[in-house]
Amino acid sequence: MKLSSDREIQTLFSDQIKTRWFPWLIVILGLGLISWLAFFQNLGNMGLLDETEPLFAEASRQMLVTGDWITPYFNEETRFDKPPLIYWLMAIFYQIVGVNEWGVRLPSAFSAFILISLGFYTLSYYVQQTQGSAVKDQAKLGCIFSVYKPCFRTVILHPLPWMGAVLMAFNPEILAWARIGVSDMLLTGCMGSTLLAFFLGYATRPDAISQSGFKEYPDLTFKQFNQRLNPSDVWYLAFYILAALAVLTKGPVGIVLPLLIIGLFLIYVGKVRKVLQEMHPWRGGLIFLGITLPWYILVTLINGQSYINSFFGYHNFERFTSVVNHHAAPWYFYFIVVLVGFAPFSVYLPVAISSTKFWKRHYWQRQTRIEQLQLFSIVWFAVIFLFFTLAVTKLPSYVLPLIPASALLVSLFWDGRIRTTKAKPEFKALQDYPQAFSFSIFLNILLIFMASVGSYFSKNLIGYDADMPDFRADLQASGLLNRSALIWIITAIGIILSWWKGRISGIFLLNLFGFIAFFVWAATPTYNLLDHHRQEPLRHLAQTVVQQRQIGEELMMVGFKKPSLVFYTQNPVQYSSEPTDAINYINSPEVQNSSPKTLLILGHPRELTNIGLKPNQYKILDQAGSYQLIRANKT
Repeated sequence: MKLSSDREIQTLFSDQIKTRWFPWLIVILGLGLISWLAFFQNLGNMGLLDETEPLFAEASRQMLVTGDWITPYFNEETRFDKPPLIYWLMAIFYQIVGVNEWGVRLPSAFSAFILISLGFYTLSYYVQQTQGSAVKDQAKLGCIFSVYKPCFRTVILHPLPWMGAVLMAFNPEILAWARIGVSDMLLTGCMGSTLLAFFLGYATRPDAISQSGFKEYPDLTFKQFNQRLNPSDVWYLAFYILAALAVLTKGPVGIVLPLLIIGLFLIYVGKVRKVLQEMHPWRGGLIFLGITLPWYILVTLINGQSYINSFFGYHNFERFTSVVNHHAAPWYFYFIVVLVGFAPFSVYLPVAISSTKFWKRHYWQRQTRIEQLQLFSIVWFAVIFLFFTLAVTKLPSYVLPLIPASALLVSLFWDGRIRTTKAKPEFKALQDYPQAFSFSIFLNILLIFMASVGSYFSKNLIGYDADMPDFRADLQASGLLNRSALIWIITAIGIILSWWKGRISGIFLLNLFGFIAFFVWAATPTYNLLDHHRQEPLRHLAQTVVQQRQIGEELMMVGFKKPSLVFYTQNPVQYSSEPTDAINYINSPEVQNSSPKTLLILGHPRELTNIGLKPNQYKILDQAGSYQLIRANKT
């Protein structure tokens, strides 16, 4: 019997694959599943986390209450830490889902979703342009994606875009900030999308598109192709809009860093003048200024020098040149942050970067624009890393915008390794792998083994916390630390076996599934337990305040500052860090002459005792965790 090699094999989904909607359905379902598991699952089921998250949540609520969408306020004071975009988005979501934790965190979650979706698109385009013919040989599925019709139905089953998406989503840094209502994830989403939009504009320029892309249109001449389709202009327009949104999220850094990255990249590849002509900077600059300037002008006119000194002076210039809020760290701080924040795949970053041979400038200048994605990712990573290493004030969230670049680099590296291994079946023994790659696998195993050991023994290292005295005992009794240790040791053993058997793709998958298992079955329940001990008592007492508070009665917090109390009571709170400050405030003429003659005080029993109140001068209204809520006579 003669078999035809051209015969198409029918499958269960053969008819559906030929339809235009099927590839889109696969992408929507796939990215939706990744995002739901990483960002949206149980997003609003835990309370706000003191100290920072309630500041954003309450400032956004105040915009709805006051109708003032220009000047942010918290606890009856202006809050100039950040520009307004995060507050605006939270306020909009409040009107959709209510004033709750969901409304606070949805802007961060959607920012992460949009970022990984654009990362998926970028890598899909990369596959189509660099591996299009090879993919077509594997599956005759047609072509319908992108503004100039690349082979999406063939690209959809390629592992690289999915690798990039899952690496961008499942890492400690992105997971932490995408599930909390602060501006860091929104900045990362805007800045990362800005850079991806630029690169897509740079790579989709008609004269930069590979001949395989042009051959999708046999009825057009190349000149007609250029005139008819110019997606580059659309992406450059998106670049200006997204850069403006980044500036409305966190100020000048939203445009300074992208310009540094893009400028250094273009200088290196020798295309500054040509790309500037393509980008139409005068037109784009007007769009950028039209989006950003109105709010900055209005807030300055309303608040004057106090806004300029607070935002530009303190929260931008001083944070870069001096230590702010005691956030000092050694010069190597961000090496540790990236190692942990992008774990477990962070161990592959050095070999992924070095394998590109980025120092060979002439080589990279000869590459097509889309093939320069790795080089662009290296510049992206390096500029952000060095910029914040030079800054004096250091926080783990500052380098969050380099995580998307890390995901691009590692996914491109792993895709190359897997394809090379398939092309060379002789890579079956440990000694057959490149030395740098083998060393990275060894570090990978070591890191996961250390995570297992650290999880198991951390039960003995957790110290006592007066705000949640029973947390340590409950965590030890929960078995979550043992579960975490078991997940990591199984992952380490699986990687060792895959390495020994020469199954490179198995190493990648075991790292990924091990991390997801840790996130779902260990990290998330631990965070729930932490919320139960640390934040739930405050939420409970806030509800008691709402029920018991008399008209005009003040609420004080003594000994500590928990901004969540302002959000959950939806009323101002007077904070006093020391008992003497509380006494002086209570004895002030303004308080003594106000009505009613009582006030509510929340604190630890020892702080309430240090105020000097006698048993007949106050009444305990409620108690939760280590806190007491009392009503005291002002006299």
